[in-house]
Amino acid sequence: MKSKLLIIGASGHGKVVADIAMKMNRWQCIVFLDDDESIETSIGIDVIGTSDKVYEYLEEYEIFVGIGNNATRQKVYERLVTLNADIPVLIHPNAVVGEKVKIENGTVVMAGVVINSCTKVGKGCIINTGSSIDHDNYIEDYVHISPGAHLAGAVKVGNRSWLGIGSIVSNNLNISSDCKIGAGAVVISDITEAGTYIGVPVRRI
Repeated sequence: MKSKLLIIGASGHGKVVADIAMKMNRWQCIVFLDDDESIETSIGIDVIGTSDKVYEYLEEYEIFVGIGNNATRQKVYERLVTLNADIPVLIHPNAVVGEKVKIENGTVVMAGVVINSCTKVGKGCIINTGSSIDHDNYIEDYVHISPGAHLAGAVKVGNRSWLGIGSIVSNNLNISSDCKIGAGAVVISDITEAGTYIGVPVRRI
């Protein structure tokens, strides 16, 4: 385990990631890379270069992708994998993670989250503030569960899908990959095609 952490992305999501990393008290040094060269610091943490220089830090640093966009986060994560980077999991100390929960590398679990037993969360996911994921869920890779979203038991969410703030998913449902579920939307039946869904209950637009 390395004592230094490098976060790619110093904007909004990256700031929250860095705050969680600091609260974990695991790393002696935390820095950013960001492609906006006008940013020199973010929440008091130095930006030491652009993302194309990440290879220079592989030996000393664990590396985390602090980018909110699912597709971009996937692209950067997959590049890190080809470079054999050490990619951690970040879990806020105020999150509640149940027994037999598996969380893969590159995922961040934020403050106030509850993940109940026997759930699997894939790589590169964002489990955002105050959301809940009940038992036996399967969250695939590069998914974003927004603040205050709630998933009942035995839900499956496909790759790169995004569940908007305050959305609700009833139990025993499947949501396809590459879906966007709008803020406050309620999912009460399977979603089998990629697309954008809004409303109560949701409809495709």
